[in-house]
Amino acid sequence: MRIAKLPLALIPVLAVMAILSSCKDSSPIKIGFVAGLTGKVADLGVGGRNGVMLAVEQRNAAGGINGRPLELVIRNDEQNPDTAKKVISELVAQNIEAVIGPMTSSMAMAMVPVVNSSQTILLSPTVTTKDLGGRDDNFLRVMSTTATYAEKSAAYQFNLGRRRVSAIYDVGNKSYTESWFNDFRSTFEKLGGKVVSVSQFKSEADIRFAHNATEILSFKPDLVLILANSVDAGTLCQQIRKHDAKVPIVLSEWASTEALIDLGGSGVEGITIAQFLNRSDSSQKFQEFRSAYLKRFGKEPGFAGMAGYDSALVLMEALRTRPASRSLKETIIGKGTFNGVQQQITIDKFGDATRNTYITVIKDGKYITLQ
Repeated sequence: MRIAKLPLALIPVLAVMAILSSCKDSSPIKIGFVAGLTGKVADLGVGGRNGVMLAVEQRNAAGGINGRPLELVIRNDEQNPDTAKKVISELVAQNIEAVIGPMTSSMAMAMVPVVNSSQTILLSPTVTTKDLGGRDDNFLRVMSTTATYAEKSAAYQFNLGRRRVSAIYDVGNKSYTESWFNDFRSTFEKLGGKVVSVSQFKSEADIRFAHNATEILSFKPDLVLILANSVDAGTLCQQIRKHDAKVPIVLSEWASTEALIDLGGSGVEGITIAQFLNRSDSSQKFQEFRSAYLKRFGKEPGFAGMAGYDSALVLMEALRTRPASRSLKETIIGKGTFNGVQQQITIDKFGDATRNTYITVIKDGKYITLQ
């Protein structure tokens, strides 16, 4: 068989093409993740981590980002500001462009100054404090601020005829809980309601809340507002139910993990929460995500798992479409709208997000979407 000879002029061109092909970058793209993976907020942090892991694994199975695999670098902030500063500094030192996290506002307040002095961005799945809103900095999020949840919750409770609320919140996550409480109070009082008492606590390993429950109920409220993590909220609900089986209780979305139901038991039956996750969603996209998460981790994703997954979707889309001349922050803000599992996520010029919120109730050990 005779082999045709290549024209001499074509040989250099093919050689260059071969060299360029062999030089194509196939190294991993590192993505950071940081959250509280131990302690009372571990359900939140682990859920967020699992959602990000699932999204990364699915993208890698599909070929990665433009042929490059994603590598997830995970750190535990221990829900401690000093640890948070340390671990985010470690990720910045690795020249990681984007870190998904943290999952609580107090940790975000500790980390933002570190990333603002670098080229790294923080993309939080669940931080809602307004203290970080409206700023041109390196902090972005896929979640609405506390105002969205607190205002909807206050209006819903008032429309049910509730007029006297006793509130209690955790000052260990003060930037979130005080922001949430102030938004709730403003709306509730403008409508004609009254906050009859406000008490505070700092989450600790051995806190039991017996005294707190007695104090809250001494003001004869027709509504109790609790702003705490799922463990503390569940325990406090149980203590309140020992003295009053009927007083309505409302929680913030921070507590609305699956652990709240597991730990709170009958004590959390009937409580209401405004949150972004619609567990009643029958859409194919949500059901496929839920099934994949259940298969991978053996548990429901909850809001933390879906928020982590949504954050990863936003970041991966930005990585996929980013022009060479633009940063990830510029790409995310420039695109503005991203497809999440259940809804579109709109991110404004300050990196703040807008998304729908639902009123949910715990009934027969399940979250039920009311409106």
